[in-house]
Order: sequence, then C-alpha cells, then structure tokens
Amino acid sequence: MKITVVYGQNHKGSTYHIARMLAEKLDGDISEIFLPRDFGEFCVGCAKCILHDAKDCPHAESLQPITQKLDEADVIILASPVYVYHVTGSMKALLDHYGWRWMVHRPEGSMFRKQAVCIATAAGAGMKSTCKDMADSLWYWGVGRVYQYGTAIYAINYQHMSDKKKREIENKTTALARKIKARHGKIQPSLKTKAFFTMMHIVRGRKDSQDADAAYWKQQGWTGSSRPWKD
Repeated sequence: MKITVVYGQNHKGSTYHIARMLAEKLDGDISEIFLPRDFGEFCVGCAKCILHDAKDCPHAESLQPITQKLDEADVIILASPVYVYHVTGSMKALLDHYGWRWMVHRPEGSMFRKQAVCIATAAGAGMKSTCKDMADSLWYWGVGRVYQYGTAIYAINYQHMSDKKKREIENKTTALARKIKARHGKIQPSLKTKAFFTMMHIVRGRKDSQDADAAYWKQQGWTGSSRPWKD
C-alpha cells in the first residue's frame, strides 16, 4: 500500500503527529508533502489548466511531483490545523491548483478506486469546516472513499496534550487504519459520485462539446460505456 500525506503546514505539531500516526499504522510506503515547503505558489486564475492543459499552468513544473505522488497513492491523507475555522492558506493554495481535476473537467481515473482521509485539529473548534474544505476537493476529484477525523486537543501543541486525549487519538487512528486496510483494493465510489459522473458523461458526450474537457472524456472512453471504477 502506498500512502501520500499532505500537511498544510511545515511544523510538526498535533496535526502532523496524528496524520503520521495513522500513516504508519497502514503499514505501507509513506510519501510526505509539507506545505508551503514543497509547494508555495498561489493560483493566478489564468484558467490555462482548464481551457487548455495542466502543463500550461505557470506552476506546472513544481506541481508535477506532487501530482505524481497523489496519483501513485492508494491512500491520500490531507492534514491541516484549523486556521480561522478553515484550512491553512498553503493547503487551500495547493487545492486551488487542482480545479482542472474535478469531475466537471478532467478527473484522474485512478482516484475512483482510492481512499482518502481528512484530518484537522484545533485547540477548540472549527474541525468540521476545515475537514470539509479538504473533503470537497477529494469528492470532486472522484475519490472512492473519504473519511474525516477532526479533534479538539485543548492544547497549543502536541506536547501539552493530555494523556487521556493521546489515548483517544491512538484508539481512533487504530480503528480507522483497520477500516482502511480491510477495504483496500475493494473500493467503489458512492452512488452520489456515480450519479454525478453520469451527469457529466451526458454533458461531455454531447455532439456540440468540443473543448479540452470533452476531448479528454472521449479519449478515456467515458462518453461511451467505460467507467473509471471498472477499469
């Protein structure tokens, strides 16, 4: 099993420790991406990735190694501390660069058979909205199964976390890892995902669709009977 972990911060705080703990319990090869250390560019809104090709993005060269790690992973873990009830700016900046990969445009077929986890921590609140920031992108990428784990640690850092909280996190990550391993290789996207994909299959298959997205869908065979979760 290959695991790619994307951290929304450079420092190794509570979010890092929890995400790393889960990744290690999956017993696979772990790749780590720290933001903004490994990618710190903001989307400039040129829309070249959507209108033409992702290779035309002004940040394509630095983004490509991250895209490769995401594509190679069986499990993607997106981890962000809560910054004013949302993900860090670095995590948001990265996800902004993948708008072209949403199902409405040119999704990567392998995503439909992957599992992903959104992890968010805060001293008090905001985990739900922060996890949603990441889960929205994962769902629109077509990821077959998305889990969310947000927890309030009631401390400013991992070292000051109570022993009781650490035990709780240990138990939660163990249970989640067990679930992910049991489903490995057996993933099917939800009915909601399949329904949305079918709607886009109709849109992209129209005879008057001549843009880059329509060409991609036809190339994949998705305007016909082929489906990415059946490949």
